[in-house]
Amino acid sequence: MDIQDLAQRVTAGERRALARAITLVESARDDHRAAATKLLAALPQDRQALRIGLSGTPGVGKSTFIESFGMMLTAQGKRVAVLAVDPSSSRSGGSILGDKTRMDHLSRDPNAFIRPSPSQTHLGGVARRTREAVRLCEAAGFDVVLIETVGVGQSETVVAEMSDLFLLLLAPAGGDELQGVKRGIMEMADVILVNKADGDLKAAATRTCADYAGALRLLRKRPQDPDGYPKAMTVSALQENGLAEAWEALETLTDWRRANGFWHRTRAAQARYWFNEDVKQRLLARLQVPAAQAALADLSNKVADGVVDPAAAAQDFVDQLGKV
Repeated sequence: MDIQDLAQRVTAGERRALARAITLVESARDDHRAAATKLLAALPQDRQALRIGLSGTPGVGKSTFIESFGMMLTAQGKRVAVLAVDPSSSRSGGSILGDKTRMDHLSRDPNAFIRPSPSQTHLGGVARRTREAVRLCEAAGFDVVLIETVGVGQSETVVAEMSDLFLLLLAPAGGDELQGVKRGIMEMADVILVNKADGDLKAAATRTCADYAGALRLLRKRPQDPDGYPKAMTVSALQENGLAEAWEALETLTDWRRANGFWHRTRAAQARYWFNEDVKQRLLARLQVPAAQAALADLSNKVADGVVDPAAAAQDFVDQLGKV
C-alpha cells in the first residue's frame, strides 16, 4: 500500500480513498496500525471541521434527524460527513451497519459521506478509532462531521472528548427520561433537542422541553458556555421544523467559544486525553504476548489455589511484565 498516494487522494477529497483509509485505521492488525500511523502523519494538520457529537435514547429518531439536518447543511453548500457507530453483538460480534439504509436521501447526496462502524468491544458509545476517522474526514475537506453514538447512557460521554459540540436528542412523552439519563450525560450536552415536536406530540414536546430547560438551569454554569447555554429546544426532523434554529444556536456557541479561546483549549485537552488513552491501550496490548499470557496463567492458578495473595500476585505480575 502506497501511504503517500492514499494520503494525497484523501486530501483531494476522493470518497473511495477516504473509505479505504477509514478501513485501514479501524484495523487491529499490527502492520495496518503502523500504516495508519504513517497515514495520519502524512495528512495536512491545518484542516478543521466542526465536530458535532450526537446521542439519544433508542427510537428518538437520530437517523431521521441526521438526514434532515445533513440535507439542510448540504443545501447551504457545506460538505457533511456522518460517522455512525452501531452496537456489536456480544455473542457473534457482528453489527447491522444499516445507517445508509435509514439515511437514504443523504447517502445519495454528493456533498455527504456516511460511514457506519461497529462498536466491537469498545465502551463509551463510539468505536475505538472514531477519532482517527474524524481526522480523515477533516483532511478530506468536510466542513461538518456528525458523530452518532450507539445510544444514550451515562457512560456514553466519550464522544464529548472528540467533538466540539455535543447534542442530546430526546423524545417527548417518553417517561421519566430525566431520571433515566441523570446528570452524567446532561452535564456534557451543549444543546438538548426534543425531537418529534409535530402532530399530537407537539404539546408534549413543548412541555418536555420546558422541563429540561428548567433542569439545565439547576446545573452549575460551565466556563465554556455563554449566557443561555446549555439550552433545550424543540425540533421535528420529520417535518424539518426547528432545524435552522438549532443550527443557528450551534453556530452562535461555536463563534463565542472561538472568540473567547475555549475552542483551542478544548481541542488541546482532547488531544491530551487521547494520548493518555492510546498509552493505556498499548500497555494493555502487551498483555497479549505469549510470555505475559503464560505468567498471567501461572499466577492466576496460584491465586486460585490459595498459594499467593491476589494483591501480591498482581504486583509480581506487573514486575514481570516490565521484563517481557
